Amino acid sequence: MAAQKINEALEHIAKAEKYLKTGFLKWKPDYDSAATEYGKAAVAFKNAKQFDQAREACLREAEAHENNKALFHAAKAYEQAGMMLKEMQRLPEAVQLIEKASMMYLENGTPDTAAIALERAGKLIENVSPEKAVQLYQQAASVFENEERLRQALEMLGKASRLLVRGRRLDEAALSLQKEKSIYKEIENYPTCYKKTIAQVLVHLHRNDYVAAERCVRESYSIPGFNGSEDCAALEQLLEGYDQQDQDQVSEVCNLPLFKYMDNDEVESRRNCQMLHKTKQEDQPQRALMLRRRRMNILVDSVSCRHMLS
Repeated sequence: MAAQKINEALEHIAKAEKYLKTGFLKWKPDYDSAATEYGKAAVAFKNAKQFDQAREACLREAEAHENNKALFHAAKAYEQAGMMLKEMQRLPEAVQLIEKASMMYLENGTPDTAAIALERAGKLIENVSPEKAVQLYQQAASVFENEERLRQALEMLGKASRLLVRGRRLDEAALSLQKEKSIYKEIENYPTCYKKTIAQVLVHLHRNDYVAAERCVRESYSIPGFNGSEDCAALEQLLEGYDQQDQDQVSEVCNLPLFKYMDNDEVESRRNCQMLHKTKQEDQPQRALMLRRRRMNILVDSVSCRHMLS
């Protein structure tokens, strides 16, 4: 079966090359027909699991489409070449080709397709290079936002924010969350604004920036319904406990249903709370230091909660 498909692919390549030849009565290559044959060859190679040859056929197809000024079809072929690289686990190279395809989609005037391609590339590279995935998701968000497809833009920003928090790139995470919150406010999704405010505060506290956390809450008073909400009350309690180094209050707030944890995080945060009584016999400076460390551990756990950044 594989041998048959390979022979079929080689026949299509031979036809494609024939279409590209010129002569006395044929002054111009038939790029359209050649592209079609290269595309068929790529499919046959793929079915034979000859992914590198399929990639090469896709690249030739893309080149033929480019010569024919068919940018959309050229971009599709580059994207397919990227998928062949994915099959070979050559992910950085795959992402490179998909990025090229997205640029061609933009040039062709199909930004939605460009953004979808960027998202696809982000998913491919996320586990290998989260930094690159963040960049791709942010680019996709920008394209969607320019097209006023705000729901899709928020989805991409949310993915970027989660990766930034997971990678402890907290300065960037704070900015990403602010961008999310601004768009949610623009579309009047105020309850989600409250949740993003919680995530922002936790990130700022993890950065040891109490001033930024307090300012974040203060600025959120302008969001309709925030002042007086349970989210607002919980954050005010959290900030008060943090400022006064009151571990009991911080622990109480972090254990509210509003701060629902994943299982592992809940176990760890409760363990931190249970260890507090051991500090009571220690001297005051050492106790203060340990309180601060354990308080921050709880905040780290809170920041990593998936629901805060969903």
